[in-house]
Amino acid sequence: VQLQAFGGGLVQAGGSLRLSCAASGRTVSSCAMAWFRQAPGKEREFVATIIRSGLGTYYTDSVKGRFTISRDNAKNTVYLQMNSLKPEDTAVYYCAADLGFGLRIGINEYGYWGQGTLVTVSS
Repeated sequence: VQLQAFGGGLVQAGGSLRLSCAASGRTVSSCAMAWFRQAPGKEREFVATIIRSGLGTYYTDSVKGRFTISRDNAKNTVYLQMNSLKPEDTAVYYCAADLGFGLRIGINEYGYWGQGTLVTVSS
């Protein structure tokens, strides 16, 4: 599975961005898909996932109610809609995929990674 993430940029606090992750080599509907992020000087952390069936999503507490993960099977793309952005959301965001079933929130549970896209939120 090859993943390409894009859509990052500079935004003011309170603003919105939508990240996209285009997949090839495998359909997103046959994968668990997730977004992780890594802030400067910090470890990569889980942000959101949509399970393989597409019937469930899960978010880290700090983004609940602000971020929404979704997928478009026709475009073979996964999105992360980010609203009410905060400076602490500043990070490089990575999309990830895995062929497994069930809820997967650990870095080691994902076998395929895209390149990161930088999101910078100014105060």
